[in-house]
Amino acid sequence: MRKITDIYSEYKIMPQLQMHQIRVTAVAKQICESLSISIDIDIVIRACLLHDMGNIIKFNLPHFPEFLEPEGLDYWQTVKDEYISKYGEDEHEATVKIMRELGILDNIIELAGDNRFSYMCRHRDSEDMYLKIIHYADGRVGPHGILSFEERMNDAGKRYKDHKLSFQDEERIKLVECGKDIEKQIFAHSNIKPEDITDESVKEMIEELKNFEI
Repeated sequence: MRKITDIYSEYKIMPQLQMHQIRVTAVAKQICESLSISIDIDIVIRACLLHDMGNIIKFNLPHFPEFLEPEGLDYWQTVKDEYISKYGEDEHEATVKIMRELGILDNIIELAGDNRFSYMCRHRDSEDMYLKIIHYADGRVGPHGILSFEERMNDAGKRYKDHKLSFQDEERIKLVECGKDIEKQIFAHSNIKPEDITDESVKEMIEELKNFEI
């Protein structure tokens, strides 16, 4: 068993990406603790803490100068090149491979591997509440903190507008609407509202999760 922060260090996860994964986990944990239905929070935590391990592969690093310091662009470009050489050019497949290296259970790997924006409508139509929670929690965390789902989708649409996997406006609108439906599905079983999830509400959870062992 190792602390998640030690795993992040071993895999040279960018500090901003470390915090993103921890924030997503905290959002998911707050949701799970508010539900009237039974959810294994440990499964959700493990999937969320590792769900973006391969994401440096998709980053256009010069577009995110504030996330490159103090190591600098050359350092992170080398890390990105190492990732592509070892795990390939698909960030989702890279994440799955890393989770396998870490000995994560297949059901948790599947949850993390299925966390793709293009699967939003599929998850809305699924009966799997784990998928809904993980995907929704990811859709609440921006580069600098927690946003509403709609704010996060607008932010992501701008940041990845020129990405090779960006979506056409019509398709993106449909996927965002499916995400809003997922929000309704989740909070139909919750004793809190979406707006109750804030940076302040997850502050203590974030500190606890930094010591979570996998």
